[in-house]
Amino acid sequence: MTTPAAASAPGRRIPVAVLGATGAVGQTFVRLLEGHPWFELAAVAASDRSAGKPYAEAAHWLGGEMPARVAAMPVVPCDPSCIDAPLVFSALDAAAATEVEAAFARAGLFVLSNARAYRLEADVPLLIPEVNPDHLALLDHQRARRGWTGAIITNSNCSTMVAALALAPLHQAFGVAKVFVTTLQAVSGAGYPGVPSLDILGNVIPYIGGGEEEKIETETRKLLGSLGEDGVVPAAMTVSAQVTRVPVEHGHTVCLAVGLTRSADADAAVAVYEGWRGAIASLRLPSAPVPPITVTRDVDRPQPRRDADAGRGMRITIGRVRRDPILDLRLVALGHNTIRGAAGASVLNAELLVARGLLGA
Repeated sequence: MTTPAAASAPGRRIPVAVLGATGAVGQTFVRLLEGHPWFELAAVAASDRSAGKPYAEAAHWLGGEMPARVAAMPVVPCDPSCIDAPLVFSALDAAAATEVEAAFARAGLFVLSNARAYRLEADVPLLIPEVNPDHLALLDHQRARRGWTGAIITNSNCSTMVAALALAPLHQAFGVAKVFVTTLQAVSGAGYPGVPSLDILGNVIPYIGGGEEEKIETETRKLLGSLGEDGVVPAAMTVSAQVTRVPVEHGHTVCLAVGLTRSADADAAVAVYEGWRGAIASLRLPSAPVPPITVTRDVDRPQPRRDADAGRGMRITIGRVRRDPILDLRLVALGHNTIRGAAGASVLNAELLVARGLLGA
């Protein structure tokens, strides 16, 4: 059997822009795009109160050194007429994203969105390249239905990303019938300034607003669903989620109890994880970790401090795979919430677009 060739790099770096560039996720986009082999950051956009200022003045930079080239860039409005790039990464909140992202898609740009506004729309791909790259076929329906020459592609909620990646190999191998999800989510997932220190230090908050539990329950089923004639048929599984905020800077920990369609023990599950490379391994996309999942046998891992940065923040770490006395299996999964769960996911989605020859199609 012939091994598929790796994706060819574009002939030149593709100019891109970041919408909502001054916020925490926008800054992560800026960091990830600095020196990217396929993309060149050409514009940073934000709200009217930031527009016209140098990026260094408009952004309260949260970590590391701000790239000097970006620091001097003027912040432009989130308006297609102000941006000369075929592709934009959106770190906007859902309220702003609904109108702004549609305006860019109407103007012929590809929008790689981290917002929830369009994730569950029937004609919008909710994408994890290793899991469901075939869902990009929805773009034809999206453009035909909406009359857009551009398009919107979304990545999932940050905690859903970890849960869905942990479930995908099991679902492909054995089928997942039901799953209980409990999250321990880092404070960086709340943005900046986020959760007040007197609320989170030495504390656990058993509630996160914005429909966090519902996102996990619905987005997971779309991500693991199958592509039908009329869109995605959600996976036939029941997902029950409980979310918490914990005093951790980066890294969402997700505890899963999984009921399988075809029963399997822990050894079989670990073997599946260790052999799983996902659907895009042969493409060797710049941001794609190989393997996308690693399994630890240490009884006290994964831990955010030790494992969140695995694979440059793009790899999911799974541990404590064992028998569950009520369902079949239980395990703990960990992923970096602002990289794999947010900006890095959108960058990887964009790389898949390029590799598939869809950018500008």
